[in-house]
Amino acid sequence: MGEVVITGLGALTPLGADVATTWSGLLDGRSGVKALRELWAGQLPARIAGRLGVDPAALLGRPLARRMDRCEQVAVLAARQAWADAGRPEVEPERLAVVIGTGFGGVTTLLAQDDVLEKSGVRRVSPHTLPMVMPNGPAAWVSIDLGAKAGAHAPVSGFAAGAEAIALGADLIRLGRADVVVAGGAEACVHPLTMAAFAQAKALSTRNDQPAAACRPFGADRDGFVLGEGAAAVVLERAGFRELRGTAKARLAGHGISANAEHVTASQLDGQMRAMRAALREAGLTGGDVAHVQAHATATMEGDVVEAAAIAGAVGVHPAVTAIKSMTGHLCGAAGALATVAAALAMRDGLIPATRNLERLDPRVELDVVTSAPRRWRPGAALVNAFGFGGHNVCLALTPASRGSAR
Repeated sequence: MGEVVITGLGALTPLGADVATTWSGLLDGRSGVKALRELWAGQLPARIAGRLGVDPAALLGRPLARRMDRCEQVAVLAARQAWADAGRPEVEPERLAVVIGTGFGGVTTLLAQDDVLEKSGVRRVSPHTLPMVMPNGPAAWVSIDLGAKAGAHAPVSGFAAGAEAIALGADLIRLGRADVVVAGGAEACVHPLTMAAFAQAKALSTRNDQPAAACRPFGADRDGFVLGEGAAAVVLERAGFRELRGTAKARLAGHGISANAEHVTASQLDGQMRAMRAALREAGLTGGDVAHVQAHATATMEGDVVEAAAIAGAVGVHPAVTAIKSMTGHLCGAAGALATVAAALAMRDGLIPATRNLERLDPRVELDVVTSAPRRWRPGAALVNAFGFGGHNVCLALTPASRGSAR
């Protein structure tokens, strides 16, 4: 298969409105989790979230933003950043594709417009509702914004969607259907209904008086994840395409996708191991080659233990493992894309961010989890894990870009 490289990075997260601010926040161990100030939050068991510090509608401009759901807004902004970072590749529109995943799509618009319907009647419902609600909306808007005509794809695979989008983008290039792909994930679902539903499922942390300390992946005292919002995107290119523009960030060496086909929400050891092993196999790597793992690690009681066992079984206990959700919260469908951005930056700078809030490692987690401060490493192979409700498992294998892999 042809070599695929990552040439551009973009992100809007609870830590910052761009990649540089987000990355410095991760290296500084800063938390983007805050107490919710909305009146509706007072009735919920969990009253904290990783909210964006900027208004994406203001960044886009109101005339355009009012036609988009918040998840579509952040998708377009992250894609623009990645496109600019890649040097705005000169590619024919028919050879440029988009793959943007999401877990919930425009759920906040859906619920808001249902309230309008109930309170004010049919004539007050926005005519923009349907394109704002559809889960393919983020991909559609990014393709329109960039003029991408080789396809606008929208994997909806829960919390694995962003990582699966990147995997599918690589496949488009390897199959010869595109030369350049903008891929990633977007999510903006902080709403009383979604938070109430997660709380009823006992999935959310209730450390409301300690927002920054609430998300504790792999910790013995973890009590659930913190919901976050945002988007991340990467530009993927066929290696050698437009070689004069510079040096690639990383090589997307392989990926693995599996389904548990068992339980709609429970983590499964076998499914996660199969995804990791498939990524290693496609990349031509062994577990011993892997030096770093960007873990899915949401801080749920069951999920962290299952993933730790899957990493140990498929890769080994030697890689340096980190969990950036301890600082950003869980960006759901954007989480895997953001972890991919972080893995590429870790290769660029030779630094792996530390996992925040990890004071006592769960004794069942037999991994080398980076804590306290960023760890220096000699960049090598890295895995990015993303797992989602529905039994979706995705693993991406990244390696340093070869000298000739220009973007």
